[in-house]
Amino acid sequence: MATLTKRKRDGCLMFEIQWYADGRRKTIPLGKKFTEKTARELHEVVEVLLHCKTNGIEYPGKRTVNWIESANKTIRDKLAKAGLIEVPPSHTLEELWEMFIKQKSKEVKESTLNLYYCVKERFFLFFKPDELLDNLTKERMQSWKDYLLEEVATATASCYLKQCKTAFNWATARGWWTKSPLDGISPGSTINKKNDRFISMDIYFRLLDAAPCKDWRCIISLARIGGLRCPNEVLNLRWEDVNWEHDHFFVRSPKTEHHDGKEGRLVPLFPELKKELESLWFDQSSEGRKFVINRYRDAAQNLRTTFGKIVKRAGLEMFPRPFDNMRMTRSNEVYRKWGAFLESQWIGHSRRVREDHYLSITDADFQLASEWSTPFQEAKRRQGEEKCRKKMDDFGFPAILPATDSKNESQTASSEK
Repeated sequence: MATLTKRKRDGCLMFEIQWYADGRRKTIPLGKKFTEKTARELHEVVEVLLHCKTNGIEYPGKRTVNWIESANKTIRDKLAKAGLIEVPPSHTLEELWEMFIKQKSKEVKESTLNLYYCVKERFFLFFKPDELLDNLTKERMQSWKDYLLEEVATATASCYLKQCKTAFNWATARGWWTKSPLDGISPGSTINKKNDRFISMDIYFRLLDAAPCKDWRCIISLARIGGLRCPNEVLNLRWEDVNWEHDHFFVRSPKTEHHDGKEGRLVPLFPELKKELESLWFDQSSEGRKFVINRYRDAAQNLRTTFGKIVKRAGLEMFPRPFDNMRMTRSNEVYRKWGAFLESQWIGHSRRVREDHYLSITDADFQLASEWSTPFQEAKRRQGEEKCRKKMDDFGFPAILPATDSKNESQTASSEK
């Protein structure tokens, strides 16, 4: 097997690991920058690798693999040169992103692909495209995370890090490196409540009044009352999906259609929404049309720009993430009135997504809490009124009771008459 020898050169202690293979002596020289502890650990690793190679064992054990992965590049190169391990081929960062996006373009939606391009652009504002993968370290990736947190919102930085981690894991699975440099770096939270706004029914009706046409009235109603994702679910709605007889319609969901059983969902024809859909259905512009919304189907048209003009015409201030916030508002209303199960079925997301990104506390919640009293408090209040009435009767004065109770008593007396 392998032997570890010491030798001195220029007053410095150095080490060599030697063994014979195929009748030839092989050597791994360790310079003066390597300690005796490292030399002994490497000697043990070499013996394990030689044993595996001799006996046809493919996996040398978790301890040996972990040691090799944590060793620096110089040691791994020495083991590879000696034929004991295989080093993944060196690729540049540009090659990683190009190959990753090319592969994913066959699997993901266009919106996800655009997100990958966005992350790639941010990535190369910090790193050079011609850098080798081996040059990426955990420390450098932490520096990139710190840079993102300074440039963009925390939730956006988290999203970029998660997508980058997907690309790195893709490269790891193909053997481009043994371990992703993003391992152990937390991407943070994508939850951002700062831009949440509750869109009241008063605002909803003002937006309808300011809408330029029936198509826009339906767009606003589908987002605010139907809780549809805009623009993809709104623009995908077809007249054949609307079941007037049973008061519901089928929503095709491009975002979740690649999941089994998530191709779409049934949503009730809420009265406010049904009124707008009926108005558009009987309009001449909808005659012979396949889709519900027809005037704004051009991909070059930006619904948010036109919506901003509607907001201004309604005398309101533009609010962030308008379509998301209309959907979020409806999610809260449905959850409070019909419960968690129907909210998930009608709005179309999981419990975790609902709790992390949709449910919020409103002013109505605080008002309801301030007016609520426990059964014990109510009983104590009534007991106090009875004591007050008895004491006033003892002194010969009429009892002073709340107006509501007096009114109820008078109504009771009149009804008895």
